[in-house]
Amino acid sequence: MTTAAPSEVDLDSAPGVLEGARTIELTAEQCDLPYWLEHVAGGMLRTLREDDRYDLAPTRTLLTPGALREALVTEFSFRHLAEEKAARALGELVARAPDTASLEFFSTQLVDEARHARAFREHLLRLGIDGPDVAATIERVARADSEAILDPLERFALDVVRGEGDFYGGVVTLTVLVEGVLAPAAELSERKWRPWDPAAALVERAANIDEIRHLAVGSAIVRRHVADNPAERKRLAELVATGRALWEGLPMVDMLLRRELLFQEGLSEHAALIGDYEVWPGRRLVDTDPQERLETAQRWSHETQQARLKYMLLADGSR
Repeated sequence: MTTAAPSEVDLDSAPGVLEGARTIELTAEQCDLPYWLEHVAGGMLRTLREDDRYDLAPTRTLLTPGALREALVTEFSFRHLAEEKAARALGELVARAPDTASLEFFSTQLVDEARHARAFREHLLRLGIDGPDVAATIERVARADSEAILDPLERFALDVVRGEGDFYGGVVTLTVLVEGVLAPAAELSERKWRPWDPAAALVERAANIDEIRHLAVGSAIVRRHVADNPAERKRLAELVATGRALWEGLPMVDMLLRRELLFQEGLSEHAALIGDYEVWPGRRLVDTDPQERLETAQRWSHETQQARLKYMLLADGSR
């Protein structure tokens, strides 16, 4: 007998990624394989396929050459590569899971990230890119940013998990330095593309709901480990500091600013099409500029990271 879907995996009632990533508490035991098969694969994904927004074509603006289209193609190409790398890295965590609950959860997360990679790639088809050209398009618009940003992160994570055999360090790296940084940017993406391409926003929405669960469970695994092994707190906190220093040296801000400048060019040209649509309460999207959107995403990222670190007992003063 199918049970009612928990709110965190419901397309309509799940919180936004910002609220959910900071407040929802879930464990690996709760989010086991039966949970995923029933509520994610059998519930949320079925609802997603049946959602009317999924059948809506992108607005004409995104189907013709221009800055707005280029911004979306570039963003979804990069997201495809990021999700693929996350799926591959998760294989290392699965191989080193210390218990059945962790093994099942990270196995489902691996499938989630592979699904996300596929969803972002398939949306490029909806934008009119021919199937045989999708791989070449991704290479052209996103490979350089992937090599500059994702490759160093991947090397860092694999050094921790594969090189040092450090399962909990790998969970921290994934939860704080990858999911915790990228999730707020994904929230902004969902909001800013909604009036132009409802199906693209729905792809982001579904991925963001998954990320809430990933962040919550990853944080719970680390919190339990630190509570049971207080001596690990200093080591893991130092790992976070090292990873953050790596992040600060990567051209992430440059990439996001380039993306927002492209978006702004398209927004300025087609502002009349979205009218008074608010990207967040009280702020119309047409009234924002690249710097404001970038600074907002950075603030969201910092706040989300701090909330997760505090929950994991790794923030200064955590007990």
